[in-house]
Parts: sequence; structure tokens; C-alpha cells
Amino acid sequence: MHLRKLRSKPVTRVAVTALVCSAALLDASLAAAADGGPKTFSADALPTWQTEGIVWSMAAANGVVYVGGSFEAVRPPGAAPGRKLVARRNFAAFDAATGKLLPCAPPFTGHNHTVRAMKASPDGRVLYIGGSFDTVGSEKAANVVALNTSDCSLRKDFRPAVSSTVRAVEPTNQAIYLGGDFGRVSGQARSRIAALTPKGALLPFAAELDQPVRALSAALPQGRLFVGGDFERVNGQSARSLVTLNPVTGATVLAYPGWFPSQSSVKTIAQDNSRFFVGAEGHGPGIYDGRIAGRTATGLMVWNDTCRGATQSVLPYNGVLYSASHAHDCNETPGGFPDRGDRQHFLAQRVEDRRILHWFPDTDGGLGEQVGPRALVASKGFLWAGGEFTEVNESPQQGLTRFGDKDTGAPEEPPTLSLSAAEPGKVTLAWRAAWDRDDALLTYRIYRDGKLVVHKAKSSAFWDRPKMTWTDTVPAGSRHQYAIEVTDGSNASARSRALTVNVPKRPAQTANAPAQGAPAQGAQTAQQGQPGQPSQSVPPAHRRTGGKR
Repeated sequence: MHLRKLRSKPVTRVAVTALVCSAALLDASLAAAADGGPKTFSADALPTWQTEGIVWSMAAANGVVYVGGSFEAVRPPGAAPGRKLVARRNFAAFDAATGKLLPCAPPFTGHNHTVRAMKASPDGRVLYIGGSFDTVGSEKAANVVALNTSDCSLRKDFRPAVSSTVRAVEPTNQAIYLGGDFGRVSGQARSRIAALTPKGALLPFAAELDQPVRALSAALPQGRLFVGGDFERVNGQSARSLVTLNPVTGATVLAYPGWFPSQSSVKTIAQDNSRFFVGAEGHGPGIYDGRIAGRTATGLMVWNDTCRGATQSVLPYNGVLYSASHAHDCNETPGGFPDRGDRQHFLAQRVEDRRILHWFPDTDGGLGEQVGPRALVASKGFLWAGGEFTEVNESPQQGLTRFGDKDTGAPEEPPTLSLSAAEPGKVTLAWRAAWDRDDALLTYRIYRDGKLVVHKAKSSAFWDRPKMTWTDTVPAGSRHQYAIEVTDGSNASARSRALTVNVPKRPAQTANAPAQGAPAQGAQTAQQGQPGQPSQSVPPAHRRTGGKR
């Protein structure tokens, strides 16, 4: 499902909802809740090379990340479009840990000159590459080739002729499975799925699918090949979008009735040690866009989420399921958020129970279909993402980004103080909660006259950034300057500009004087800015001003 992005700037972070009573201790239950899931990557994007176009697929082997898509060149981190270009025709390779551009760069050209699918062999020695192309370097090809990862050379023994686009590749030690739009492989009929030996000979495996295959994942010990795509029928029987086939014969092992409605397609399949995960994309009413987890051995569903917003890629890693999507309504998923008219392009969920974890880097929709990220891969402790986007975390960055494990980002939109109320002996300050991309628990530090007087902490979410208040007890008739800063525990925002408050005096007790606590004429003023600037008038005591909302 595709929605137009309604906001000019992504609002994608968790913020603090209220204040804890103690000035010295955090709420233990909230701290536990904030740490209630497995550790995620940092949400702070690292400097990364960019593509002059769209990334459709990624793979990793031996500490190298391979990137394929529709692009003519790449450019360094921070370079503007069209500047400092290095030729890379639809394929590039990078050091997974450092991000360095590597010389492995055979150009993929001809037909639609697009790389759509890549995956390395189990031993990492061979990279299988599929798409829509007829030439690789100076050699002829037919939509699929194999690359030796040791020296970036094309293998001459793997040259099957595939009649149309290859959209999925799944290498195993016994067979290389291909999925896509094709009807023939090496001169023989193969309806959108085929299996070859590692040297490119066509195997007897065969199945009939009525629409394209977009995702493959093999579980050979369980005798299963998971197949996802646009199809309605497999081997003459109903099998909507997902089916398990026998990896030797192609016979149907299991269909998944009721999992996907019409107009929904499975775009991605991945596995961990005991589960398989699928992500779907849908068009029109009543479709399914989210993620489903199932048991690999039985095919039984473990959980599904009900987030709306097409899922392009899923990646289980250290107990977390990362996904590239454009989720915009996860209100019915634990830890999720309501539909606010904007999109969240990355999600992290606990693999055990689908709970959305506090990890919210973001991109824009970008080029093409404007779905943002399309591919994910992890290598050497780094998470790489590629797609159509032209921004990451609200900064220019095209086609590629990556995340490590070091949190370097301060909370976003740090608060400024406003005067909510003032009366003799008391000042009530107000501010709007900040948000952070990878920390649910934020701490606010309030300074009076340059000295820390209180710090408060609480956990909340980006869709709920409330007005917060704190009341200070000070002598009547005194004058003070207040400032605030917010920290995620490792990184702090800049301290806000000073807010100057003139605390009202207590009225003289005479026969005709107002009761104690009533406002005195012209007694209270507040000024936000630098010390020594003129004060500004504020409403009478007990009336709240409109703090930032």
C-alpha cells in the first residue's frame, strides 16, 4: 500500500511522556520496559557511499557487501547528486565494516540493465546474481551469472540461459534455485521457478506457478523450499502468494490458506534457526502488508503483525527482525503506533512475539515507486540498507546507508522552556517532550541560574510527545534564569536558551489587601533569551500560557 508522505519532516522517534517524582532515581519499571528487548543496532547512520539510482538487491560474503540495482555511478559520502562520480553500472562492492568502495565492478548491461537478486553460496566463494541483463563486462549472459568472490571473476561453468527477469536467487550446496518472470531455462520449459547445479546444469525440479516468483528461502534439512510471489495457483491448486515445495521434485508440500488475501504479494522471505519470516505488499482494500513468522519444521504460524505499509525486505539478526517497509499504521501490534499520515521506513521487532522495539531510523520515499528502502543485509556487525531513498534521518543520502553499534545521536527536537504559571514562592515551567531514534528513556535536566536543580526521566513513544511541567519553589520577589537539556544517557542536546522569570512578591497585608496568593499588580514577568535582555509580560498568576505543543 502506497501513501503520499504528508509531512515535510519525518517524526520518527520515541519521546518522554511525563516526569518521575524522584529527582535522583529513574523509575525501575520503566527502565526495565525500555530494555525489554534484544539489543538493536544504533539508529545513527554512518557515512556511506551513495548510488546515482535505485538499489534493488544486496548480498554479503567474506566481509564484502555487494549492491545491485539500476544505477550508472556511485559517489562518496556527503557528495551531492552528480558530483565526484565513480562509474559503477548496476553493481558495486564495499567493505562491510569500513564502507570503502572496492574495485570489484563488472558492469551489467543490456535488456533492462538491472540487477534484481543476489546471494552468496553457503561457503561464500560464489556470488549468484540475477536480474534483467544480457552482458556482464564483455561477456554475454542471459539474466543470471555467478561471480567468484575471491577475484571478482565470472564463472564460465555457470551460464544458464534464462528467458526473462530473475527476481530471486537461493544457492544451496546441492542446487541453485531461481525465481522470477521466466518461462524457459536453458531451452527447457520452467514456469517461473527452476533449479540448477552449482555448475549451471538444469535439474529435473519443476513446478507450475501462474504469476512471478519474488522470494525464495531453502530449508533443506526439513525438506522445504519456501516460495513467495504474486501467484494464485501452484501445481494446479490454489496457493496464494506463499507455498512450500519439495526442493528435489518441485511438488507442493504445504500451502498457506488464509494467510494472504487477494492483491497481496510476498516480497521477502528469511529464516533463523527455527522460524521463517515473510513480508508482504498489497494494493487496494482489504490487503495484507505486514510480517508473519512461522515454524520452519511445521509451517504453523507463530505470529503476524497488522502494520499497514508494504514490506520489501526482512532480516532476522540476533533475536531482532529488521524490516524495510513504509509502515504507517501499527496500532494493533504491540509497541506499535497509530496512523498519523506519515511513514516509518525501518522497523525492528522481537522475533519471539512481534513486539516493535525502540529503533526508528528513517528515510524518505525517494525515487521510483517511492517506497524507500528495498533491501537489507548484515555483515561484520553492520546493518546495510539499500533502496530508492534520497534522505536518511532527514539528511541527504541516496540509495545506500548503514548502521553500527555505537549510539552517537543526541535526542531530536530538544525542548525549550516556557512559563506556565508563577505565584509568590512558586514557578511552574512547561516544555514539549523531545524524542530519540534508538532510546526510549530520556532524562531532562533543568538548571536554575546555571546550576542543576532537578533531573527527571520517563519513557514514551514518538507518536505521543506531550507537554510536560515542573514546579520550582523559590523566594517570593526573586528573579531567576531557567534552562533545560535532554540526554539519552550517552548523548545530550545543547542547553536551551535561558528563560528569565521574575517571581511575584507577596502582597502587603492591609485591611483592603487581596488574600494571600492573589496576583500583585505588574509583579511577574518572564523573558526567554540571553541574560540582560528586556523582560516580557506574562499572564496573571495561575493562568497557563500556551507552551509548545
